[in-house]
Amino acid sequence: MKRIARLLCIVLTILPLAVHAGEQKLTFIHTNDLHSYFLGIAPGIDYTPQVTGDDGTKGGWARIMTVIKNVKAERTGPVLLLDGGDFLMGSLFHMVSRERALELRLLHKMGYDVATLGNHEFDLRPSGLARILNSARDAGTLPHIVSSNVIFSTESGKDDTLEAAFRAGLVRPYTVIEKQGVKIGFFGLIGKEAAEVAPFAKPVTFEDPVIAARRMVATLRNDEKVDVIVCLSHSGLKLNDLSSSEDVLLAREVPGIDIIISGHTHTPLEKPIVEGSTIIVQAWCYGRWVGVLDVSLKDGRTSMDGYRIQVIDDSIPGDPAITAAVEGYKAEVSGRVLAPMGLAFDSIIAHTPFDLTIGVEESNLGNLIADASRSYVNRFVHDPGDPDSKVVAAIDSNGLIRESVLRGKTGRVSVSDLFNALPLGIGVDDTMGYPMITMYLNASELKKGLEILTSVYPLKNEDYFLQISGLRFTYNPRRMFFDRVTGIEIGSEEEGYEVLDYSTSNDKLYRVAANIYNATFLKIVGNFTMNILTIVPKDRQGNPINDLAEALVDADPNRPGIQEAKQWVGLLQYVRGFKDITGDGLPDIPEKYRGKLGRIVMEPSLNPVSLLRRGTRVTWLAFGIFLAVAGGIGFAGFIVTKRLRKK
Repeated sequence: MKRIARLLCIVLTILPLAVHAGEQKLTFIHTNDLHSYFLGIAPGIDYTPQVTGDDGTKGGWARIMTVIKNVKAERTGPVLLLDGGDFLMGSLFHMVSRERALELRLLHKMGYDVATLGNHEFDLRPSGLARILNSARDAGTLPHIVSSNVIFSTESGKDDTLEAAFRAGLVRPYTVIEKQGVKIGFFGLIGKEAAEVAPFAKPVTFEDPVIAARRMVATLRNDEKVDVIVCLSHSGLKLNDLSSSEDVLLAREVPGIDIIISGHTHTPLEKPIVEGSTIIVQAWCYGRWVGVLDVSLKDGRTSMDGYRIQVIDDSIPGDPAITAAVEGYKAEVSGRVLAPMGLAFDSIIAHTPFDLTIGVEESNLGNLIADASRSYVNRFVHDPGDPDSKVVAAIDSNGLIRESVLRGKTGRVSVSDLFNALPLGIGVDDTMGYPMITMYLNASELKKGLEILTSVYPLKNEDYFLQISGLRFTYNPRRMFFDRVTGIEIGSEEEGYEVLDYSTSNDKLYRVAANIYNATFLKIVGNFTMNILTIVPKDRQGNPINDLAEALVDADPNRPGIQEAKQWVGLLQYVRGFKDITGDGLPDIPEKYRGKLGRIVMEPSLNPVSLLRRGTRVTWLAFGIFLAVAGGIGFAGFIVTKRLRKK
């Protein structure tokens, strides 16, 4: 009997080693860019997670939970649940994140093993992120979070609370999880482009992700002796340029990474990319997809066995526990945020007979939002007896318009659906939502602003595409970069338009409205274009505005200090002000917004007159270089021909 017991002990001791020496199966379930979208989209009021086959919504964390449970039940090997960052910012739920950390609570409840930080986790400033982390820790609901290239300031104290949270281990540069004898190392990165669009992270900065990744791989391989390395990289992939995408370049530069869970670019990547020996995956955004990656580990090498994208739709019943939690969160948001406005999470505030969508073109939702901003700001700043006080134009960017407002089954528009279109930001006063500012620009600067759409957007990404109100313009995409606008008119569909003289000889100042986030990018655009598109925000007297806080719109001048005019509030108020046309007691989105309004008109032409007419120095310099090169080639041809004839 003792001999049998001894043999059993030996077998139990060497069995894990034998399994480890053989082939080990692993499964990674992954999401990215969830953006607080606990509910299905869109519209949210159509979302019925406990009933299948009755709505067209996509996503929903309760449905995701069901998929997670099903995958775990189907696999015999370890299953790890991962998120690639930007779990925050995008719906009304994030409005209470600093106090309640709802996103981290739910990730923990769903069993996420590891997540990383994205640029939007810094939207509420370092102090706000610290509050979120501490809230989740205090509630005992903090999943493992890794972030490896965050650099704290040695001079400013504005990131001290976040640095303390990192030092306390709430966020670590890496973590190691052991499953059935296999050691898996995880680290996280914020990519270069993601860092560029995180202005509110300051004074936090971000180390070059390749340098940080090399350091993490060396630590995990040499010190921690891990078998598999997984990088949660909030850097991204671009379908139209995969080979030069940040996460492909990362795999190329740091070959020791086995798997990259990509995020940031909201890329619907149906099949993994294999760069060298690195497997790269990304699962779109907002919980529309969940990725399931099966791999084998044998002889120190990780190979892919299979991959599938699980579309999260109405065919999947929601998990009852997650549904109940989300319903409780809705009540919290209603009480804390919306009740003072006489609203609740699912309050119906309008009716639309058509979809309001956003795209890389003049969009009806973009027109609506820009018009709302201009109207809202003018309520506070326009004195009818003072024409120069009026905001004549409002400009927004696609990067901040996050979701379409769809008609759905009923055409009813809820508070939450409208908020999802314009959800981001924090004010100078540290309250949620981007505030509006106004500035004065001259006519040539208005043209430069429109050149962001014609020239910066094609060079950067669709976040730089603009939606406008109070202006309409034409442009020729065949012209020289930064000088493609060929005509501008100022006015509106109701009041009519008149031609704007945008030459430098027109020194009149025009008042323009924008949210503070977009205004901060004027300096970035100037630097990116080597000061060709430099725009200087000015006050009414033409003096430069050095601090945009000085340009904030005051929504209540009768109270002490500045009461920030939040852009999302302006959108709600604008829509609630529409007429009830159908007699159902709800304001109706006007037919004006059913389609385009001709505010952005592309007129491609290679006609020399069209290419050169009213050209700036950029165009004439390019034309001069072209003539010089063409003349040089022609002269060289003449000399060669002449010599050949002499022979």
